[in-house]
Amino acid sequence: MTFIYLASQSPRRLQLLEQWGVRCELLLPDAGEDTESLEAALPGEAPAAYVTRVTGLKLQAALARLRQRGLPPAPVLCADTTVALGRRILAKPEDAADAARMLAALSGQRHRVLTAVAVGKPRARAAQQWSALSTSWVTFEALRPAQIRAYVQTGEPMGKAGAYAIQGRAALWASHISGSYSGIMGLPAFETAQVLGAAGVQLI
Repeated sequence: MTFIYLASQSPRRLQLLEQWGVRCELLLPDAGEDTESLEAALPGEAPAAYVTRVTGLKLQAALARLRQRGLPPAPVLCADTTVALGRRILAKPEDAADAARMLAALSGQRHRVLTAVAVGKPRARAAQQWSALSTSWVTFEALRPAQIRAYVQTGEPMGKAGAYAIQGRAALWASHISGSYSGIMGLPAFETAQVLGAAGVQLI
């Protein structure tokens, strides 16, 4: 394949793919598409089930978008990231106060960062699909209220699962990381290579 479609508005995912030598074309939603509703958690849903399901829904929407626009066929990549404290899902904060609450909950805690990736390959009938899940662990030092306030004021937590970006200032709080650093950023290198390889896209 000469290129893939990336159905994500995350600049971090695009940056990572470009670093890995993958040529991407963005396949973003139309203005009228309700993409936020896809990320709503079901009652009692476990974090791993949630992030896998949401990624699958994003892939279905992206494949439909590809067909509707009559674009040239190519593999479509989707991903979704969530932060989990036990079974509690910490999605993107609704506002600054919500971000502060999430960060206070993560203070001094070991938590999971789960990123699901999925690739769909358009076909005449049903598209072929492959998916994988990356689970990493992050431990934050105990945070002072003043630290949380200062971080929230930077605006960095907004639009980020768990209200932080590991590639940003929050890295200064991470005393221990286990797993995939790129997965914590939003696109796990190993799992992405596996699903793209299954779709015929070799990264190396």
